[in-house]
Amino acid sequence: MSELALLGGTPVRSEGWPSWPVHDQRDIDAVTNVIESGNWGGHPYPGRVTSEFARGFEEMQGGGYAVPMMNGTVTLEIALRAADIGWGDEVIVPASTFAATATAPIAAGCIPIVVDIDPNTLCIDPKAVEAAITPRTKAIIVVHLASHMADMDAIMEIAERHNFVVVEDCAHAHGAKWRGQGAGTIGHFGSFSLQSSKTLTTGEGGILVCRTPEMARRVSSLIDCGRPKDEAGVEYTYGANFRMTEMQAALGVVALERFPEQFKEREEMVSYMDESLSEVPGIRVLRPDPRQTARSVYCYAFAMDPEEFGASREVVIEALRAEGIRVGQGNPPMNKYDLYQPQLSKLPVPSAFPEEISMKDRSLPVAERMALRESLWLGESAFRAGKEGVDDVVKALRKVQAHAAELAERAAAVSK
Repeated sequence: MSELALLGGTPVRSEGWPSWPVHDQRDIDAVTNVIESGNWGGHPYPGRVTSEFARGFEEMQGGGYAVPMMNGTVTLEIALRAADIGWGDEVIVPASTFAATATAPIAAGCIPIVVDIDPNTLCIDPKAVEAAITPRTKAIIVVHLASHMADMDAIMEIAERHNFVVVEDCAHAHGAKWRGQGAGTIGHFGSFSLQSSKTLTTGEGGILVCRTPEMARRVSSLIDCGRPKDEAGVEYTYGANFRMTEMQAALGVVALERFPEQFKEREEMVSYMDESLSEVPGIRVLRPDPRQTARSVYCYAFAMDPEEFGASREVVIEALRAEGIRVGQGNPPMNKYDLYQPQLSKLPVPSAFPEEISMKDRSLPVAERMALRESLWLGESAFRAGKEGVDDVVKALRKVQAHAAELAERAAAVSK
């Protein structure tokens, strides 16, 4: 019998992984206090607990003016609307990200222009940004992805030269820092998701960090049905209800208390993972840029060379899962992503600009190679399982590689 768990052997890891989200009596007490207060919703906005959460989040990220809202997709849309970016304006976005990074500009009336990524970080490639600029370009959305931050020095230089707005999509970057500055505080806006799987969560929710108090007031008006937030109380906007509830904010306040310890634990283990994986033939570690001075770990990606490793990525993922390792392949590139098909809607932008938003015949070679052939992704739980968790991942990889020939034979037999 083969040693591989996929073929009947004993798996490397039979115990589970740390669960998420974690909770304790503090969460129950915080939500109970809100329920007993009678002030559950988001009106009048912001409520007492929502304000407390916003101030705590600003402190955690090291600056900016935070506005909590209903999710981490509307945060992107509102950032563009607050900056007066809209109908027919182009917004440059990366090819590797969740679909919302591209669908949010469409909701704001903009045309998302999808560009390729850096193979060493999976983040937007500044050279590709430069090549995509047209007279209609008004903004860049960068995505800090898989424990890496985009090259913010290069991005901000481009933006300042062309007078572009920069929105940082920080769904993976709670607590991350570039040259000591918090993610989301470098560009004009920082968008954070607080969805249940994120490293700081309120179940569902989002928070937008703004560079100036004036912009934060405008954002607050846009998500509170257009109600005035300026000091004179007379400036209305064309808004809608995207507010966060007090119960969500209560969970956020408690999550902020836990966050520093959780962040430290993950960051220590990600460095250990880098070093451990670097010793596995056929595996390429995606090293962080030295300018990134704090590393958030929501997801972690590394690359494999199928030829050198001895098996295709799909087969390796299947074998690793059988060994008890939670591993995936990340999101597809935007030109091959089932969740990004704006032509299926009757929204104004796809109807008015079908050629501009079409991904048909679009070539994104780096994103395609990494997402469809080379990259493997681990979730944050691998980094809350201590050194034993990291060791199990590496042990499983070595085991699968040692038996790659058996996997190749199985794959060939299945394909007949």
